[in-house]
This record gives sequence, structure tokens and C-alpha cells, in this order.
Amino acid sequence: MATPSGMEVSRNCEECSLRGEGFFCNLAQPSLNALDLIRLTNRYPKGAILFVEQEAPRGVFVLCKGRIKLSMTSSEGKTVMLRILQPGEVLGLHAVVSGRPYQATATTLDSCQVNFIRREDFLRLLSQQAEAMLHVSQQLSNSYEDACEQIRSLGLAHSVAEKLARFLLQSSAGCEQTTQGIRLRMTMTHEEIGQAIGSSRETVTRTFAAFKKNHLVAAHGSVMWIPNRTALANLANA
Repeated sequence: MATPSGMEVSRNCEECSLRGEGFFCNLAQPSLNALDLIRLTNRYPKGAILFVEQEAPRGVFVLCKGRIKLSMTSSEGKTVMLRILQPGEVLGLHAVVSGRPYQATATTLDSCQVNFIRREDFLRLLSQQAEAMLHVSQQLSNSYEDACEQIRSLGLAHSVAEKLARFLLQSSAGCEQTTQGIRLRMTMTHEEIGQAIGSSRETVTRTFAAFKKNHLVAAHGSVMWIPNRTALANLANA
């Protein structure tokens, strides 16, 4: 069923046109049926906040369409972006399983379609569906690997140029290879990129200008090309 906003809202997960390779999308039929009974589908505009850090866990959020930013803010007001979630990923999983507060703030970067499952219902699902429990374990493992990679990128990099190079390499993974180089769409602002790599907007802008001058990247609007991935990887020490 299409909504006025153009988003597809399905009555059940099995028939959903957005179904892909995500967390719950690959569950077997019995688990999908159980999920359909407890999920609530919501639509959020760009800039909406799903939950904030230190808030008690209300439930998990399964992103079906759009992108969501996870970020943390210090007492001095400095914001660090942890990562950007893509369709199929789950938010709030650690908090719901552990019973501890959400560790980050979740903000939509686009118009998003999200399935919400209350904590009590989600924990009951895990106790009744072994397959769902296995998927949770896999998701938690993937999150741990992502956290380690972020620590490696931010903590072990020696310069902003190295951090930005690492960020671009990660962002371009799986993107199209063209005659001009690897093509990716960069919809994040320089301020958001700065939050992701622990730098300021001004420094990110200057570093991008240096990258363009040295032909490490080329850009037209939101479309970016990496003409020489090897050179960028050497800069990133990757």
C-alpha cells in the first residue's frame, strides 16, 4: 500500500517490496509471521529523532527505507557521528537486550520507514524463536566489528587527511567502477563528515580541496569519483 508520501507500507513482511538482505528480512516464515503480529510501521520526515542517548530502551527500530544517523554529544556540546545505518539494520538492539539506556541518539537523514517493536514483545520473540535469537547474535557481532573499525580509523590515524581517506574508502565500498573512477553519491555535509571523523567542518573542507587539487577525488554536486583508489588507500595506510 502506497502512502501520500510515496513510501510503501506493507501489511506483512513477506510481501513487502522493500524486503532485502536485512536483519529480519531473511527470517523463515514462522518467525516472519510472529514478527508481523508485534511490529508497528511508522514513517518519519528528515531530521526526526527516534531516541536520544541515555533514554530508557522502549524497543528496537528496524530501518526499512532511508538512512539514520547515530551520534553522541559531549557535555561541552561536541557531537561525534558513530555511523550511518542503511535499510535492513536494527537500532537500539544493545540497549533492549541489556536493559541499559540507549547509548546514542538516532536521527533520520532522509524520509524513513521504520518498524518498531516494543522491548517486551521483542524479548518474548527471542525466547520463542531460536532463529531470531541467532540473527540478534550475528547483528551484535557485526556491531562489535564496526566499533573496532571506527576505533582503528579514528584512534590510529595520524592526520585528518588519513581519517578522511579512510572514510571515503569505507563509503565507496561496493560502489560502481566507471572510466572516471569509483563513483559514489555523497549526501553528507562537510559538517556531518567532520562529526564522523572527529574533525571540524572547516578542516574537512580544506582537506577535500587538497584532495581535489591532488586528483585524489573529483566531484560534481553530490556525485563524487575516486579516480585512483590505490593512491587514496596509500594515504589512508589501508
